[in-house]
Amino acid sequence: MNKIKIYCVTNKLVNFIKKDNYKFGWVGKDIIAEKKYLKCDYGDNIFYKEQYYSELTFHYWYWKNLLKIEDSQQWVGFCQKRRYWIKNQTQDKINVDNINEYLLTDIDNDTRDYEALICNPIEVSTKKMKLIKRGWRNILSKPSIFFDPSLINLSDHFDIHHGFGHLEKAVNLLNVNDRNDFKEYLKVNKKFNPHIMFIAKKKIINNWFNALFPWLEKCEKIFGFENLSGYGMKRIYGFLAERYLSYWFQKNCRVTEYPIVFKDLSDYKNF
Repeated sequence: MNKIKIYCVTNKLVNFIKKDNYKFGWVGKDIIAEKKYLKCDYGDNIFYKEQYYSELTFHYWYWKNLLKIEDSQQWVGFCQKRRYWIKNQTQDKINVDNINEYLLTDIDNDTRDYEALICNPIEVSTKKMKLIKRGWRNILSKPSIFFDPSLINLSDHFDIHHGFGHLEKAVNLLNVNDRNDFKEYLKVNKKFNPHIMFIAKKKIINNWFNALFPWLEKCEKIFGFENLSGYGMKRIYGFLAERYLSYWFQKNCRVTEYPIVFKDLSDYKNF
């Protein structure tokens, strides 16, 4: 069973995807009548957290309501309204008219020996002015990053963009083994696999969500919701999940990296 069932999580209508293996998870506030969009505001759900959890709102609903009925050999993946899994690295030729030709639909022979696919990594970077303005506490604790911003690691980058010390507080809520390993991962790496996108089978997906959501629930007791302001903090739970995904999948299963395409498709007439 090598066909991938992919859930595109969106708050906008997406009518240009024609592949029958693509399903659509709705996290928008608008009421829509189209049946192809799976709503995640019923059953066991956290829809009331949507403005903070974004696509994770649907991920949680899928875990609690749909995963249990999936075939154990079925590959299942998640993407977003502007980010899609593609077969190869050729992105510059892709537009809304031909995107269906490039979409990943099957697990090929080279990938079958792996247990999961995650996005190709991105390397973090911070401009000097932003570092001075928002990362002064990082500079005080690690002066070398001021003279050479290329020394900024994942932990530094999170502090600068999502609040100094917040990542450390969150990581300290993990069990001892994960806590120490994750801290080391954040310290020695400058790249992570973004967008909370992955493809895996039932067992791995269940293990991942069993690790992720209880941890985020603990994080809520520290950060809450009411005082989160600005994009960097309002979506802190998603940003935490991004960093944790990169570490967790590499530690807990045989994983390979795969390309995605990002397109600003807002000019598409039905988007």
